[in-house]
Amino acid sequence: MRRVHLETSIHDALLGLCARAKAAARALRPVARAPKDHALRLLAERLRAAAEPGSALLAENALDVAAARAAGLAEALVDRLVLDGPRIGAMVDAVLEIASFDDPVGEVIGMKRRPNGLLVGQARIPLGVIAMIYEARPNVTVDAAALCLKSGNAVLLRGGKEAARSNLALGAIVRDAIAAAGLPADAVQIVPAGDREQMKALIGLTGQIDLVIPRGGEGLIRFVAEHARVPVIEHYKGVCHLFVDEGADLDMALRLVENGKLQRPGVCNALECLLVHRAVAAPLLARVAGLADRGLELRVDAEGLPLAPGATPATDDDFGREFLAPILAVRVIGSLDEALDHIARHGSRHTEVICTASYDRSQRFLREVDASCVLVNASTRFNDGGQLGLGAEIGISTTKLHAYGPMGLESLTARKWIAYGDGQTRT
Repeated sequence: MRRVHLETSIHDALLGLCARAKAAARALRPVARAPKDHALRLLAERLRAAAEPGSALLAENALDVAAARAAGLAEALVDRLVLDGPRIGAMVDAVLEIASFDDPVGEVIGMKRRPNGLLVGQARIPLGVIAMIYEARPNVTVDAAALCLKSGNAVLLRGGKEAARSNLALGAIVRDAIAAAGLPADAVQIVPAGDREQMKALIGLTGQIDLVIPRGGEGLIRFVAEHARVPVIEHYKGVCHLFVDEGADLDMALRLVENGKLQRPGVCNALECLLVHRAVAAPLLARVAGLADRGLELRVDAEGLPLAPGATPATDDDFGREFLAPILAVRVIGSLDEALDHIARHGSRHTEVICTASYDRSQRFLREVDASCVLVNASTRFNDGGQLGLGAEIGISTTKLHAYGPMGLESLTARKWIAYGDGQTRT
């Protein structure tokens, strides 16, 4: 009986949040660009103030970080939790960049005159109420809030327990800025971090939530996808490959390996597998093996193992694996076709790169690889909303309905059909 009462209380509390979010979303729908940009600029000012030593935000974040370390959380995950001056500065930059973008809401697309004189097209509209479910990374709280506000959506932000204090502090800053701009503060609400039953209740609220965006580890995303009764943006993992073609610039290739794998090993656009053409395997792998002094562990197939001093033999499970650590799987191959076959089998449709001097092979790679971001002679780390010019991202979709890749402002809108007539009736 007590459990039933508890479940009812959770459900009722979530319905209350949704009711306020729906009211805020309706109020935001007709709001012009200027008030939304004003709210974002106020948010940037408040974040700058919160970056000063001794701020409430930094104090709350320090408690989260200390608790995470005490609980034995992996250091790569602890790193995602940390807020400091530079990271808050990056959040400020992202908010201001979002404010500088055109407002997608109301954009009219593809107006055409029909034979009967009817003028038909589409207009961008907000999605409505979005639920964000995410782990660690308190910066997601600000990125998601800013993107949803600019695109006219209300958002429910349900972060993980490990960042609960930081998220509540950031949520208060965001809501204060929105209210100061004369907009409904309930456009952004922090859902208290709870257990999986609470999460199931949230993602089961059909008719209340228009889209769920999970952002975190594969386990979280699979749980949401399996239990949701509302549409879900999926992104299970980032198994990102770099194929170094014959004739490639090996200095460039080494830079791409170093940046893709070692800059931030624990993120979804980190490099996880290096495919090396047989013609350049010996000189390149000898140089890549030299990155061991920076902590890189290589797991290399049988053909490449003698060419990479200090490497360990790769197993079948190492290919298609997201290490989220300074570990790199390596395979020597004989052609672009082999690279394409390997990526089709082991890739996760996240990010794929070719390092090549051949225009023809680069174009074939771009055409044939099915991934949300495909790059030529550039690091996997560029598959990021900020790096691709979106200002920030609310997530990366590796499915194609309705978005593919980093999701910015346009991905947070839908299109409705509009038509202008002068009395036309259908015959």
